[in-house]
Amino acid sequence: MFIQGRQISLNTHRRDEASFSGEMKRKLHKKYIILIIGYSVVLLLIPYVLDYRSRSAHVKHGLQQQRCPDLENTMALWNNGDRPGGSNDTAEEIGNRSRSRSHIYVHATWRTGSSFLGELFNQHPDVFYLYEPMWTMWQALYPGDAGSLQGAVRDMMNSLFRCDFSVLKLYAGSANISTSFIFGWKTNKVICSEPLCGAYKKQDVGLVQGDVCGKCKARDIKELERECKKYPVVVIKDVRVLDLGVLVPLMRDPTINLQIVQLFRDPRAVHNSRLKSKLALVKESIQVIRSKKQSDKYKRLLVPNSRVNRAENYVASAMELICDNWLNDMLLVMNAPPWVKRNYMRIRYEDLVLRPVEELQRLYRFSNLTVSPALQKFVLNMTHGQGYSSDKPFLISSRDAKEAIFAWRERLNVEQINQVEAYCSEVMRQLGYQRRNMDQTYRA
Repeated sequence: MFIQGRQISLNTHRRDEASFSGEMKRKLHKKYIILIIGYSVVLLLIPYVLDYRSRSAHVKHGLQQQRCPDLENTMALWNNGDRPGGSNDTAEEIGNRSRSRSHIYVHATWRTGSSFLGELFNQHPDVFYLYEPMWTMWQALYPGDAGSLQGAVRDMMNSLFRCDFSVLKLYAGSANISTSFIFGWKTNKVICSEPLCGAYKKQDVGLVQGDVCGKCKARDIKELERECKKYPVVVIKDVRVLDLGVLVPLMRDPTINLQIVQLFRDPRAVHNSRLKSKLALVKESIQVIRSKKQSDKYKRLLVPNSRVNRAENYVASAMELICDNWLNDMLLVMNAPPWVKRNYMRIRYEDLVLRPVEELQRLYRFSNLTVSPALQKFVLNMTHGQGYSSDKPFLISSRDAKEAIFAWRERLNVEQINQVEAYCSEVMRQLGYQRRNMDQTYRA
């Protein structure tokens, strides 16, 4: 009886221990669950907290700040300010440059007035001018993103500046190409003038009519190469170099000694003009946005807010990247060595059309070109036309300069203006463009 009672007591004790042990395990299990949930919540909250702090900083400073993450890498290309071999510009080198061939790149983006600026070179009798030759490559390699094409753009430019046009065969699909393969050939003064064509004379100043030049017989590309080598100044104008840093190797190459003319324009005016031509620009706008797809900031731009206005959204989104690239270019030049600054010229579209003769003289002086009365008359006529609108926005024609500058005030709504002023704030400050609520939009 005693043994049986002891056995019952022992079993009861074991059950109590088991019950206590199970309860402890359940409590520990709950603690682990609470800890896991809490840890997960913290991980989820961290991005929101960081984003909130970032937004708070933007609000504190009034406007969204632009960043240039690749600036330090690009700055390293200057190699402590020296050219290869450790030689910087000397007085003798600068003097020799005036007697050697000059190579100039007009660095711009879409809808900044670059076609008009390029035409000032096309009209000069001492200039061999090419209008957007990289367009052919972009079309052939579509839908490649703009960033991945930058090296190919530079390599093509390197060949063209040396009057080697065989590089165009890579994108023509044929080993035999003629002058008619050159983009914009029907308005090119060299192709449409003697000796390649009898329609015009290179020394005569005036716009080339495409229907007139179109009647000219196509010439072998080798003949164009021979003409190119006769000219003391070779100028390429294009809009497909996104970052000035891409051109650093050509600026450092003493056989090219590349000079840069960079054109800027009020971002609000650029945005207005881009929207006006949105259907023609949507394809290249997507290529530009894709070049930054690795960044979370730019992934957002690839997802339009509205399916209805998809083209408008892509064109507007690309404008944000354009301002980022502009700021990057300005900081790069600001911190560049003296020889780079001597080979670089900044020009604003507004200054060009409001003070055309003065800016033409400055442009030609930088390019080692002379200004003739005929060219002065030409630039005045081109900026004192009637009206701004054109049925063909990519066609060069005489425009009313003031209407072209201020058209955005009438055509952009408040939301669009505020959006551009937000993500282009630092660029506008650097270039002297004031916000809409200021009395004066432009200053010298």
